[in-house]
Amino acid sequence: MSDTLLEVKDLCKYYKTPKGALHAVEGVNFSIREGRTLGVVGESGCGKSTLGWTVMNLHESTGGSIFFQGEDVTHPTKAQKKVIHKSIQMIFQDPFSSLDPRKCVSDLIAEPMKVMKITRGKKETEQRVAELMDTVGLARRYAFAYPHELDGGRRQRIGIARALSVEPRFIVCDEPVSALDVSIQAQILNLLQDLQEERGLTYMFITHNLSVVKHISHDILVMYLGCQVEKCECEELFRHPLHPYTKGLLSAIPIPSIHVDRKRIVMSGEVTSPINPKPGCRFAARCPYADERCRSELPQVEEILPDHFCACHKVRELNEL
Repeated sequence: MSDTLLEVKDLCKYYKTPKGALHAVEGVNFSIREGRTLGVVGESGCGKSTLGWTVMNLHESTGGSIFFQGEDVTHPTKAQKKVIHKSIQMIFQDPFSSLDPRKCVSDLIAEPMKVMKITRGKKETEQRVAELMDTVGLARRYAFAYPHELDGGRRQRIGIARALSVEPRFIVCDEPVSALDVSIQAQILNLLQDLQEERGLTYMFITHNLSVVKHISHDILVMYLGCQVEKCECEELFRHPLHPYTKGLLSAIPIPSIHVDRKRIVMSGEVTSPINPKPGCRFAARCPYADERCRSELPQVEEILPDHFCACHKVRELNEL
C-alpha cells in the first residue's frame, strides 16, 4: 500500500546461549499504515519486546528485512541511523529505569533535542520543553524535579515527552502502562490516542493485556514463542478468532458480569523451549488439537479470510472454513 509506513518481512532475531541459539523472533511479517496502531500481544517471553527493539535497530536482526517509508533500514548506514532515530522513537516499559536519575525533568526532555540538534540556543530549548510538558499534561512546576520525586504516571509522561521531542512519525510503545495503576493507565492511553489524532502518529503498541490492546489498536498481531500465529483487524480478532492460542487468550479476559456464562479455555501443558526449537508448531505441546503434522512441520502464515492471517495446520477444520 502507498500509505504503508513500516513493513517487516521474515524478521528473525536469535541470541547465542551456552545451550544453543535462542529463537526470540522467528519469521515475523507485518506492515503498519500511517496513522494506525498495531497491537502486539502474547504471553511474557513470546518475543514482543524483542520484536520492538529489533524494529528500532536497538538489537541487530539475525534475518529478514525492515522497510521504513519504502527504504530498507535492516542494516542502516550511519546517515540512515540519524534519520531513523529522529523518525522512530520508543516509550519504554519501566518509566523509572529508562530515565537518568541525575537529570531533572527539563534536562531529560531537552536531551534528545540537543543530541539531534533540533533547537538552537537555551531560550528556544526551554520554550520547547515547556510546550512539551503542556502537551503531555505535566505541570511546569515539575521542571526541576527529579524522577525519584515523581509517581509512575508523571515519569511515563516524561518518557512520552522525550519521544515526542524529536517530532517522530512512528513510536514503539513497549508495554508503556503495565507498571502503572489502573486509573493512571487510562490517562496515559487516552493521552497516546489524543497525540495520535493531533499529530498523525503511527504506533506499534506492545502489551500482554488484551483489554488495553482492544482499546487502542486498529490491528492486532498475536505472537507465541517468537512466532506470529494470527494477525487481523482488532474488531475481527475479538469477533472471530481463528487460532487455538488466540481463543485461549480471549477466553481469559474477565467479564464484569455474573450473568455471562463463558467457557474458559485452559491451556495446559509445558511451554516449549525457544532454544534450538524442534521442527513443528511451537504451540503443539499445549494445543488439544495437535497431531503428528503439527509436531513435525512448522505452519506457515496464510490469509485464511480477507486480511485475516493465521498460522495453523488445522485452522480450516477447526473453524469449519
